[in-house]
Amino acid sequence: MAPEARIKIFLKNGATALCAGLVALSSFSLGAEAARRHYRGHHHHIPQVPAAPPRALPYPQLPLPFEISGAQYLPLAWTDVKGWSDDNHLAAYKTFRASCKSINTQNGAPEPKSEYKAIGGSLSEPCRVAKTLELGDDAKAKTFFEENFAPLRISRLGEPDGFVTGYYEPVLEGSRTQTDVFNVPVYRRPSNLFVRGYKQDSVSLPNKGPVYRKIGRRKLVPYYDRGEIEDGKIAGRGLEIAWLKDPTDLLFAQIQGSARIKFDDGGVVRLNYDAYNGYPYTAVGRVLIERGIVPKEEMSMQKIREWMAQNPDGAKELRRQNRSYIFFREVNLSDKDEAVGAQGIPLTAGRSIAVDKALHVYGTPFFIEGELPIDSERSKTPFHRLMIAQDTGSAIIGPARADLYFGAGAEAGRVSGRLRHPMHFVMLVPKGLDPSLRAAKLPVPDPRPSEKIAKLFPQTDPVKSGTPAAAAAPGKNETVATAGPVPLPVPRPAIEPAREPRRPVKNRSHRQQ
Repeated sequence: MAPEARIKIFLKNGATALCAGLVALSSFSLGAEAARRHYRGHHHHIPQVPAAPPRALPYPQLPLPFEISGAQYLPLAWTDVKGWSDDNHLAAYKTFRASCKSINTQNGAPEPKSEYKAIGGSLSEPCRVAKTLELGDDAKAKTFFEENFAPLRISRLGEPDGFVTGYYEPVLEGSRTQTDVFNVPVYRRPSNLFVRGYKQDSVSLPNKGPVYRKIGRRKLVPYYDRGEIEDGKIAGRGLEIAWLKDPTDLLFAQIQGSARIKFDDGGVVRLNYDAYNGYPYTAVGRVLIERGIVPKEEMSMQKIREWMAQNPDGAKELRRQNRSYIFFREVNLSDKDEAVGAQGIPLTAGRSIAVDKALHVYGTPFFIEGELPIDSERSKTPFHRLMIAQDTGSAIIGPARADLYFGAGAEAGRVSGRLRHPMHFVMLVPKGLDPSLRAAKLPVPDPRPSEKIAKLFPQTDPVKSGTPAAAAAPGKNETVATAGPVPLPVPRPAIEPAREPRRPVKNRSHRQQ
């Protein structure tokens, strides 16, 4: 074989052997590292360091003195409540005692956590006192509220006043059967309407949250909206309580939440809110304002009714903008009784209000003060009256938001339809929950640490030290300790790590076999 060929074969075999050796060496190193990790994981456990206990707060965990979500409030003296002495306190006392009947029956029953109320069960004590008092004098009724409650001005956070509207009970003409004139059905609650957490035959259902239509045993879909119901989705199922002339009459009865329907034979049926279809309420008056049809300053229920009467096709489209639909139930009330509120007792015209149920408790007194157009659209009648929370509504949202109940009939409808006004709200808080008294029990925080340091380490006289602070030096007899600058730590010395001696590497020769 030629020398050049032998040299090529030798180099080729040597390169192959070198590659094989490197592969073997790397495999050995990886295996050794894996073995070391396995050994450490099974024989050298790292000791578990116990978790540090949670840092204890320096103050006891006391409940807040008073808290209503999204509200601002200011404790007042009775002399600061404008118009307080001019009200008919005896009328307010009688309305409050009516609420106490419901509060006393619920006393001791735990409230759901999802509906936490600011006042809770603190109204039970004033109700216990009222139960023993048969008052017939206005001065004694005034004394009762002053001795058992504390006034608290309340409004939405960042706003000076609250806001009020009015509502009433419509009195409508109707028929027990469908005719050419009376062809607008008033429906009771359908059997396939379902709300999670409630039985389908529950006495009352919430006026907020999703509502479903139950298909079969398990399938749930959103319930029909107003347009679908007006188009006959639930017609012919025997749900009709009565029949009305005008769909606008039904719309206003649904907005008010109750109605009286008088028949030709002299009979009367009383209707109250029972359930809704799960869609949020949309104010048709606001739609007319946004479209520029009715100016905001002229808006009233009478304006809405007039526009709908003049525009039947537009009225149908406007009603469907409010997809919410109310179902009623018959109530056993005489023609002399007022409508029943959400608290379950008949309302008192001029003394009952609807409030936000998520924030307030039924039976809470509110003194509302300001000016309202009660006598006429342009009048400014002084209004300073103690009202009792006995009802609620889906459009009543906020800590200082109320719907004033004015009774039944056309005149009550005209007055309530004019109200959209800011007013001062004073909430009467039971003395057991007086925010001023409870706040006084909260501990005062410790002094700032900087003051302690200043006392432990007083500084030299700035006049002698020649610092710029000499210009602001105190008087001769004053001693002020100020905290000096905190010295910075000495920087760590730069120490180079010692180099480890290199281990000799044995060279391995690769020979041609």
